[in-house]
Amino acid sequence: MPDTAVYIYCILKSAKRPAMRRVPPGLPAATTPTPVDLGGGLWLIVADVPLDIYGPGRLDASLRDMDWVGRVAMAHEGVVEHFTALKGTTVIPAKLFTMFSNVDRAIADTRSRRSDIIDAVKRIAGCEEWGVKVVRSPQDIRPTKVTTRATSGAAFLAAKRRARDETIEAALEAAGAAQAVYDALSAQARDTRRRDDVPDKATAPPLLDAAFLVPAAGRTRFKSAAKRAAERCARSGAHMTLSGPWPAYNFIQSAEGRR
Repeated sequence: MPDTAVYIYCILKSAKRPAMRRVPPGLPAATTPTPVDLGGGLWLIVADVPLDIYGPGRLDASLRDMDWVGRVAMAHEGVVEHFTALKGTTVIPAKLFTMFSNVDRAIADTRSRRSDIIDAVKRIAGCEEWGVKVVRSPQDIRPTKVTTRATSGAAFLAAKRRARDETIEAALEAAGAAQAVYDALSAQARDTRRRDDVPDKATAPPLLDAAFLVPAAGRTRFKSAAKRAAERCARSGAHMTLSGPWPAYNFIQSAEGRR
């Protein structure tokens, strides 16, 4: 029985063999990442990983250690981002812990999906992913307190209604700001993905959690639009965060394929 598996970092579209100088080491205990020629300008970036760390059973137990998983995820991301930075290269990231028993099976699987891979390359070529999240400011989530001393029961109830109405109005204003952010940044992007599957236990779910596929040449315009959107959010009692650029993880599949 083999004592290693073949780990997949990503698939590249590149007219020439990708440069391997200064490539990050990758996963702990893995061999140095190396390219495998798939033909037609496609390359598979792989490494051998020991089964006594990444094999069935052992990996299942390790997945309960979030610190370890985080370190592995960062190592995986480091390799993907190395190739994303190369000029003339389009990168399709693989999911964390994508492995095959040997390189021939990895090649066969990739070639069987060649049409989908080419479609993904066309969709994301020349672009980078940016993440945007909008949440209500903590002080605006808490219910407004009635601070005026009421002189009668009717006055007290009227004050409570005003406080309730102010809270609702603030929530609507923040939600409107989040939608304005999405509309403004969508105009700068080739494609978008909006996440609506917020966990049920979320006490203060985001008003907006979205990814934007932005042409690299339009990065400056997108960031300027994001800065203006963040300022509008702040005036509306909401807070916007921008992260990126990232490899286009959320845009590998078409919108139809994600449903």
